[in-house]
Amino acid sequence: MTESALAAGTTSAGVPFVARPAESASAPVIVAWHLLDPPRTPAAFAAAIPLTGLDATVLYLGLPLSGERMPEGGFEEIMRRAGEDAVMQLFAPILEGAIAEFPAAFAELSERFDVAPDAALGLLGGSAGSAVAAGLLAGGSSGALAAVFVSPMLQLAPNIDAMADFLGGDAYSWHPESRRVAADMDFVARAEEITATDAAVRVIVGLDDEPAFVGPARLFAVATGADLQLMEGVAHALAEEPGLEPAPQTDAAASYDALAVEWFSEHLR
Repeated sequence: MTESALAAGTTSAGVPFVARPAESASAPVIVAWHLLDPPRTPAAFAAAIPLTGLDATVLYLGLPLSGERMPEGGFEEIMRRAGEDAVMQLFAPILEGAIAEFPAAFAELSERFDVAPDAALGLLGGSAGSAVAAGLLAGGSSGALAAVFVSPMLQLAPNIDAMADFLGGDAYSWHPESRRVAADMDFVARAEEITATDAAVRVIVGLDDEPAFVGPARLFAVATGADLQLMEGVAHALAEEPGLEPAPQTDAAASYDALAVEWFSEHLR
């Protein structure tokens, strides 16, 4: 996918997007959400995971509180929120917000880019974006036939505990509402909801990623029967810092891209 082939903008509700229209009228549509690590914007994710050679309309959506929607104060404000209550002030608005805004954004962009009403739908998510995709899949109403999760965050709680260690502060103080969010974002526990959709799911994770990502990915694959691809020598990020603008594709991202194209080609027919 070349940068010139992309369209960029925001929906009427303010969701940033980068889109690549399909070449054929009968092509599938894939909706993608980026990582919070590089690549951390729709444009950067489109450059890292361009789904090279796949004829599909690809809609890369921006996550709340990131990219163009970063709060005033930028990264410092994000870290302040993380330190105050990482679940309720950061991850809940990002993940639940992205899930809630999907139906309207998808409907608007499908019309704008002439997606056929019966087009096969695939979901693609990186890290936090994979939790959005998994949440939509588990919800049972997306209609997605296939999904690919890269560097996936498939259980929120281990990531919150690991973040507390990273920030060097006290352990996160779980409370009823944050436990509810963590339960909603525990896709190992929600495995039956995932499998009930009959969607074909592939999980791609680097073996050099953090245990909070690798462990849940393994558990998810066992619980759901998802195809699990373990990548030697790959960590979490799939682009170089700062990961805001399109950048040359890394070798790891190219490998992930090929695996995603293979999966969608097989299951979105």
